[in-house]
Amino acid sequence: MTRGLLYILLFATAGCMLHSSLPEMGDVPAFKLTTQNGTAFSSDSLKGKVWVADFIFTNCNGPCPRMSSQMRRLQVALTKKPETLNSVRLLSITVDPQHDDPPTLLEYSGHFRADPRLWNFLTGPEDEIRKLSVDTFHVNTAVNLLEHSTRVILVDGKARIRGYYESTDATMLNQLVEDIDKLRKEVF
Repeated sequence: MTRGLLYILLFATAGCMLHSSLPEMGDVPAFKLTTQNGTAFSSDSLKGKVWVADFIFTNCNGPCPRMSSQMRRLQVALTKKPETLNSVRLLSITVDPQHDDPPTLLEYSGHFRADPRLWNFLTGPEDEIRKLSVDTFHVNTAVNLLEHSTRVILVDGKARIRGYYESTDATMLNQLVEDIDKLRKEVF
């Protein structure tokens, strides 16, 4: 085998290892919301980072506390890997922005011991949240934002949706952590 052919094979193989087997399911447009601390949040801060989003509301008596508990478990799993602190983010976006202002989200995030370096709770104009939850992620109905999905969404560093995970599935967390690791190894 010639040296040139060997280099071609090595580069071809290395290129294959830079992409995970996760599908690309759509692009997330740029957005601006407000954090639980009252600071502006731009999706630009997510460039090059893998992130997980869910849609909740703080006075939910149904699945939202369970979803936030799952995100808490994910936060714990991720903080056991120090390298994830710079490369992964968690976002919980309220579907009830009239009620869930920053102080309400801050109190709610404290209940789940959210580390704001990793996990932000976001609010903003209802039309922006509707655009994200209904048109982009397809996890809500256009009629009533409070009727939302219990899925969490995995997004890569190029703002491409790469997976949906049912928060009620007992195996979801392990699969999500594995898929986050796959995406962290991709080159963005």
